Amino acid sequence: MSSNTKVVVFKAKELLYTGIFLLLGIILILLLIFMFLPKDKKTASASATEENAEYVPGVYTSSIQLGENTLDVQVAVDSHKVKSVNIEQLDDSIKTMYPLIEPSIASINEQLSDISSIDELTFEDESQYTNTILKQAIKNAVKKAEP
Repeated sequence: MSSNTKVVVFKAKELLYTGIFLLLGIILILLLIFMFLPKDKKTASASATEENAEYVPGVYTSSIQLGENTLDVQVAVDSHKVKSVNIEQLDDSIKTMYPLIEPSIASINEQLSDISSIDELTFEDESQYTNTILKQAIKNAVKKAEP
């Protein structure tokens, strides 16, 4: 009677390396699963709302220098558009020296409801310089509102 007994010999190093590679493979698979699983519904809906928002709602200011006077242009924004523009510290002396500021602000506020971007503002030829300064100040304030 002859028996066919086979003896298999494993080296300790081979067993150790195989175990390490199996462990690394399992960790890699778990890492990939956790990376690509969808997040919570609350987090996903909150991020979708933030992605749709163009601005952080609030009132933002930008300064302009007219001669020796500094004026603060206040811009009120909601999450999608500019709502209103106002000027702080508008003294009678500034109104006298720069008479087109108040009509320009009124014109800008009238146009805000009809436009989607500050770049779409249109101005009269007689007040191009004043409106260009105000438009740049509004853009600077709106940049602060961007998320």
